[in-house]
Amino acid sequence: MLQLSSRARLGLGLGLALLMLATRGHHFASLENLPSASWSVFFLAGFYLRSKWAFLALMVEAVLLDVVAVGFQGVSDFCVSAAYPMLLPAYGALFLGGRWFAGQYRPQLSALLPLVLSVLVASSLCQLISSGSFYFFSGRFADPTLAELGQRLLRYGPRSLASMGFYIGTAALLHAAVLAATGSGAPNARRESDA
Repeated sequence: MLQLSSRARLGLGLGLALLMLATRGHHFASLENLPSASWSVFFLAGFYLRSKWAFLALMVEAVLLDVVAVGFQGVSDFCVSAAYPMLLPAYGALFLGGRWFAGQYRPQLSALLPLVLSVLVASSLCQLISSGSFYFFSGRFADPTLAELGQRLLRYGPRSLASMGFYIGTAALLHAAVLAATGSGAPNARRESDA
């Protein structure tokens, strides 16, 4: 399992928080043409940080960014509904997917299969929880059906997965580059025997 120093975890945590700040929705810092990195941020936090406090801090950040966007910047409140609290288990699925992968991780090419599997399962669960709860509990859709939910998942799921693939792929390349540059198991890593 990957072991990071406190300093490395703090730097990664701040970097992930800044990435979400820069890409989440239509708020003051949004970068044009970049998809939201929120899902990837929670997955990567599960992998690198693994702390429930990191999850909680990122959850608070996501909610605050949404509050600012809707409350102060005139962004539509269409997605804010009775289903909004279901983002907690949806993002939790991503975080736990990252944690699961952390337990499987070895700095080898063979780590790609568990990475792909964990991203697929975690993002599918997140999509099902977030979209399903919004579709059935938001009050925005008349007479919701499982068949229509399935169509909506097929319509929106690939875009979410592509976004995850972009950010997780970029993170994997950066991770591999740091491993190659440092010749270690991770940036600022400690051997498990040193911990």
